Amino acid sequence: MAVQLNHTILAARDKDASAAFLTEMLGLPAPASWGPFAVVATENEVNLDYMNVDGDIKRQHYAFLVSEAEFDDIFGRIRERQLKFWADPGQTQEGEINHHDGGRGVYFEELNGHLLEVITKPYGSGGWNP
Repeated sequence: MAVQLNHTILAARDKDASAAFLTEMLGLPAPASWGPFAVVATENEVNLDYMNVDGDIKRQHYAFLVSEAEFDDIFGRIRERQLKFWADPGQTQEGEINHHDGGRGVYFEELNGHLLEVITKPYGSGGWNP
């Protein structure tokens, strides 16, 4: 078997609310419960497992490759909820999206401060190289 990413754990204040937010924003099926986790399943079979934690939450970054139509839907939900969004991971280009590799990309924060990214083209696929 080739090495594949199977799942990752995201620290949360409220795992159920966090998982629901992510599934709603990305248009994914409702999260499932498994042990101490609220599990968000993606189409490529990589799960994002939210787990409640006490103390500080260290911010992490998660990028999702989506179709142009899915991007439109997700970006629409970002705007409907009046969430801040950025064209860059440093969050210096607020209110903008990027067009790297001939696609579109946007960054926004989820409930625990983790930085989510949605892109329509894999980085480097169109020659873009920062």
